[in-house]
Amino acid sequence: MSTDQNKFFINENSQISDKVSLDMSNLPEHIAIIMDGNGRWAQKRKLPRTAGHKAGIETIREIIRTCSDLKIKYLTLYAFSTENWQRPEGEISALMQLLVYYLRKEINELHKNNVRIHTIGDISKLPQAVIEEIQSALKLTQHNNGLFVNIALNYGGRDEIVRAVKILCEKVKEGELDVSQIDEKVFEQYLYTKGIPSPDLLIRPSGELRISNFLLWQMAYTEFWFSNIYWPDFTKEHLIQAICDYQKRERRFGGVK
Repeated sequence: MSTDQNKFFINENSQISDKVSLDMSNLPEHIAIIMDGNGRWAQKRKLPRTAGHKAGIETIREIIRTCSDLKIKYLTLYAFSTENWQRPEGEISALMQLLVYYLRKEINELHKNNVRIHTIGDISKLPQAVIEEIQSALKLTQHNNGLFVNIALNYGGRDEIVRAVKILCEKVKEGELDVSQIDEKVFEQYLYTKGIPSPDLLIRPSGELRISNFLLWQMAYTEFWFSNIYWPDFTKEHLIQAICDYQKRERRFGGVK
C-alpha cells in the first residue's frame, strides 16, 4: 500500500465515495482495536461462531499490513478478555487453536516485515501450546523495530489496575517504596503497558458503543471511533477513514487551544 497523500474516504454506508488527503504528519502513534462482531458475522450467514473468528484472522492480517505501511508505531488488538472465559468451552478451544494457527502461519512474514509481537494480560492461564507459541513469537521478533503489535490475551482493564495496586502495596510493605512517591508515572510502571504510550485512537467495529474493560487507565484521553461493520468485514479503507476522522478532531487533553 502506498503511503502517499491520496487515500480512500468511506461514507456512512461503508462505500468508497471519494478521495481525500491523509495528513502523514498527523498520524496516531498508537491505535487500539476491539475486534468485535465475529460471532454475529457468522450467525448472519448461518455459520458457526468459530467461522467468524476464522474470518477475523484475515482482517488482522490486512490491518497489520496497513498499519505497518503507514508507519504507525503501536497497534494493540483486544483478542481475548478476562471475561471471555465465560463463553462456551468449544468456542474458547477454537479461539486458542486459531491463535496458535495464526502465529505459526504468519510469524515468519511478520518477522520479515520488521513487526515486533508483544502481549499484555496474564498469559500464564492460557493452554500450554498457546503459551509456547507466544513465547516463540516474542523471542523471534524481540529485536524488530517496526510496527509494535500488542496482543491483549486474558486481559482486563480492572484486573490490570488491581494487579498494579497489589504490586505497589507489596513494595510499600517491604519498604522499597514510600506512599508519597506514588504518582501517575510511578503507577504506570506497574501496568502491562509499561513503556508503551497510551492509545491515540480506539476503533471498535460491530455497532457496540462501549470499551468493554479495555485499557481503562490508558484511554483517559483516547479518541473513540465506532462503526456498525463487523470485524471480518473491516478493511484497510475503514481503518483509513478512522484515521481521517481522527485527524479532524482537536485534542486538548483538558486544556484550551
